[in-house]
Amino acid sequence: MNESSGVLDESSGPGAGAREMTVAAAFAGMRRVVPVVFRAGCPDCRGSFELTASALRLAVGATSKTTFYSFTCPDCGAAVRKPAGERIVELLTGGGVRTLRLHPTV
Repeated sequence: MNESSGVLDESSGPGAGAREMTVAAAFAGMRRVVPVVFRAGCPDCRGSFELTASALRLAVGATSKTTFYSFTCPDCGAAVRKPAGERIVELLTGGGVRTLRLHPTV
């Protein structure tokens, strides 16, 4: 790298003869990543709010009764657990929510 210009210079290393590339050119076309937020509600205080993926947990069990998501209400602090159908599971996993796979007991 040429320290004075901030430009990668490969004229003396492997691949000599390759053209110079600026940092801006290297990152051109990359998009800014917008964090995913999920709308949720608390059954205790009736609050409605948005949560990031890191505020939610998803547990996937063998049946619909053992598949749920959970979070702590930011308004009242209640621990909330709600059932998660197939579509909710898809949305949460696609949005980066940490998932715990529950194994059935024998």
